[in-house]
Amino acid sequence: MDYIIATHNLKKRDEMQRILAPLGIRVLLAEEAGVELTDAEETGTTFEENAFIKAESGCRDSGMPCIADDSGIAVDYLGGAPGVYSARYSGGDDDANNKKLLRELDGVEDAERGAAYVSVACCVYPDGTKLIARGECRGFIGYEEIGTGGFGYDPLFFPVEYGGEKTMAQLTAEEKDAISHRGKSVRLLAKQIEEAKNDK
Repeated sequence: MDYIIATHNLKKRDEMQRILAPLGIRVLLAEEAGVELTDAEETGTTFEENAFIKAESGCRDSGMPCIADDSGIAVDYLGGAPGVYSARYSGGDDDANNKKLLRELDGVEDAERGAAYVSVACCVYPDGTKLIARGECRGFIGYEEIGTGGFGYDPLFFPVEYGGEKTMAQLTAEEKDAISHRGKSVRLLAKQIEEAKNDK
């Protein structure tokens, strides 16, 4: 079955596709599905609210089940910032966001550099059914960008599951899927999708 994803981020689509493929789900970008999605304004103050706004808008525009995720990084020292504003933290791209985060943490000791990657995945169906799941990955922020994989804050984020030895940007796709915030939220969402299919 085809689902549409409310993003233009190919890497995010690929990440979701790897996890949902075993359910017989094909995840399509709008351009692949031949539809045009409205750029939904993320007016929510929580990841849950923004994920629903995007999924509901995408479902309405396409007439297809739509998956959206809202994700970001919550840094302890910054009181949970940048949080829902992670993608637009600096007003620029990933590189500018990473540079701004490093500036904000300049001089901050190791013990205070804790952070969590957060992802909320939401699926909205044309019949109004809504499924939502949250995943978190704890870690800490490094002092420089390391690694070339992934996207966003991955070159700065050391997940605790790998003992703080590697950044997210140094992990293989399989390693990242196993422990990432999005891997966790989408696996939980996949479980809900499977249960919903069985109930029908």
